[in-house]
Amino acid sequence: MSTIEHSEDVRVPVRVAYNQWTQFESFPEFMEGVESVKQISDTRTAWVAEIAGVKREFEAEITEQHPDERVSWRSLDKPRQSGVVTFHRIDDGTTRVTLQMEYDPEGFAETAADWLQLVRMRVVGDMKRFKEFIESRGGETGAWRGDVPGPHQSGSTYGGDQPVPPGTVPPGTVPPGTVGGDQPPGGTLPPPGPMPPGGEPPQGPRPVV
Repeated sequence: MSTIEHSEDVRVPVRVAYNQWTQFESFPEFMEGVESVKQISDTRTAWVAEIAGVKREFEAEITEQHPDERVSWRSLDKPRQSGVVTFHRIDDGTTRVTLQMEYDPEGFAETAADWLQLVRMRVVGDMKRFKEFIESRGGETGAWRGDVPGPHQSGSTYGGDQPVPPGTVPPGTVPPGTVGGDQPPGGTLPPPGPMPPGGEPPQGPRPVV
């Protein structure tokens, strides 16, 4: 298992940097070797990519996601990889975007590429191209502001064993008499989607670029 970490200071507000990263179908525009990314659901994507000269098709899932803070993922197929991208506000117009990734090369070609640091060089290049991509645009192409709780977080399961779908309020978490307290337990929050003008809460499914 190879570990890769790289940071770039991007000259856009943290909200803009985060919003753009949620637009997975735009990844081929700045990620080398990524032919396509298809959004299957809010937390599942299908990838077609070339890795060390070998074409791969695999699915990945979001395991944790918090607006303006972090996006964590893991692949569901080989080659095995997982990682997290975090967003740190430097000032009103600058964000430090840090990618930490674990990659398990499969086969001689991919192992040789890993030994030669080609995978690491590609990741660094992808981060630099993301910086250029979002800075040149000055704004995001879309946004998904939903929250995906991690398995370690309180409230991420019903009764300790039943998963809570993203955007759902677990039973009993809103006391009676508070805002929303008269709603039945387990009520669903507004669905995630594109960010309307004026910073209003997003509506609808994750946008397709």
